Amino acid sequence: MTPRLADALRGAELIHGRPTLEAAIARMAGQIHAEYRDDAMPPLFLTVMHGGLPFAAQLAFALGELGLDVEFDYLHATRYRGQTTGSGLAWLHRPATPMRGRRVLLVDDILDEGHTLHAVTQWCEDQNAADVRVAVLAVKLHDRCLEGVEADWVGVEVPDRYVFGYGMDYHEQGRNLPAIYALAE
Repeated sequence: MTPRLADALRGAELIHGRPTLEAAIARMAGQIHAEYRDDAMPPLFLTVMHGGLPFAAQLAFALGELGLDVEFDYLHATRYRGQTTGSGLAWLHRPATPMRGRRVLLVDDILDEGHTLHAVTQWCEDQNAADVRVAVLAVKLHDRCLEGVEADWVGVEVPDRYVFGYGMDYHEQGRNLPAIYALAE
């Protein structure tokens, strides 16, 4: 039986509310705009599905408001598949847009241990992307991240607990919550 989101929310702690997340996304958009604004070609904006979708949409709108155009594509690579702990990486969809010579902006919900972002970044580099940069809504505070895996832009920090909301799921539920919550310890 799948655990219920309502039960998880009852004991969960609000970590970051919507105003905090929206302010972080606006700040990140300004930084990303400064990085790409003078490029002749828009960056390839790759959303890591499903978790990155809400954050990516908000970030894309914020970039558009600043006058930065992006070319959209997506990928679906996951280690969780509805669980609360990760396993081996599964590629469910690879981007169709050629990356050779392109600047790529990977957009994901969270940098936890870095396995997914490392594999996806490596794959983009293998496709001869000129540059691969990473924007994540949240980074989890712990010392288990793969060496050398970092995000170029980070919205907020979250504790070393299972977090959900704003793209991150609790047993495939709660991705559309407009805040980030942590399960009770």
